[in-house]
Amino acid sequence: MLKTLARVGIATLVTFSLGLSAVPARADNSAATATMVSGANTAIKSAMDASKVSQVPPVNQQPVGGKAQAGLPTGFTYFADFSIAKPYGDIGNMTNWLPGGFDAMAAWGFNPTNRFVASWYELQHYPYGFNSGTVPTYLPNAFPPSPGVNPAPTNLAAQNLNLTTKDKFLLLSFEHLFDIKAGDKALPVVVTPTYVSRSSYIAQSGNGTDQVPFVDQTTGQPVTGVDTRTAQYWSVALTVPFLKTSRMFGTFTLAPTWLNHLNGVNQQNSVQLYQILYLEYNANKNLRFFFEPQSSRDYLPTDYYAQHLFAYFLGATQRIGKEGFIQATLNSGSPTNESPYGVAYLKCYALPCSQNTVPAIGGLKATQIQIQFGIGSPVVLPI
Repeated sequence: MLKTLARVGIATLVTFSLGLSAVPARADNSAATATMVSGANTAIKSAMDASKVSQVPPVNQQPVGGKAQAGLPTGFTYFADFSIAKPYGDIGNMTNWLPGGFDAMAAWGFNPTNRFVASWYELQHYPYGFNSGTVPTYLPNAFPPSPGVNPAPTNLAAQNLNLTTKDKFLLLSFEHLFDIKAGDKALPVVVTPTYVSRSSYIAQSGNGTDQVPFVDQTTGQPVTGVDTRTAQYWSVALTVPFLKTSRMFGTFTLAPTWLNHLNGVNQQNSVQLYQILYLEYNANKNLRFFFEPQSSRDYLPTDYYAQHLFAYFLGATQRIGKEGFIQATLNSGSPTNESPYGVAYLKCYALPCSQNTVPAIGGLKATQIQIQFGIGSPVVLPI
């Protein structure tokens, strides 16, 4: 009965989500799901274990810190890690590593059905096609050459744009576990209201911020003095299970998300729908493999409408002792409604063009291998 209820529930959610996804949209933020999915999965898994869904005791990686419960961990739980990342795929010569990052989470479980979570994540990436993070840009022949540069066959780079980027996310979440009853069986479900504050650093800014000039592609005018990757979001995630065996576990999450307020050139604030599928295989009590494809949104101040992102995370977590872990993840994502990738074109607003050229940036694709070294209970990070 529980398996049937789970299948009906997930089928209903998928059908509903596909219907909403058919609404035309162009472009929101994909990191809002980090804490939501991790905590929800922990709660659902332990609740299903307590319900004896599996025929044999499952092999789980229990949270570090709080007491073991049939639901959300109670008391204090945490994790902290330092990460390094290497670009992968179609990004040039792959000789350089990305800047390192720091992640942390602290949570307090009031009881097995209610928990508050505060999280901090740092994600680094380079633009599509350029491993060094420095994008060479070119002007048409009609523009005068840059001082001291010989034009051939098109006018050589008026400037090099160092678009190495580090995004930082603060998430404040409240998790609530409840059951959908079906006779004497119950399907555990978690709802997670979340507030997300996002800020960034772009090397090109030169002052440690994300303020870089860009072209308003609707008006054709330059935009300056805008935090191009800073925004705040509200989100409500609903997570349900669809797979549970002695070693495997799977959930599906829907998370309607909207901007706290419009930023930059944003034109509307319609609800964007995140969809996340999570699968894991526990080889033993210390080794876990996971796969997490997702359809998410990235609504930045440079976007009129939200970017539709498809991304995946594939990796493994190895516990070291009672508190430590190493996690390796291959992740990749790119917008499906933004093209071309990288710098779409340059627009010169005054001579000399070597000093007054503003880029129009298209979609950015990021593919990398990330390695985390930490303590506590590791989570799968969204891109």
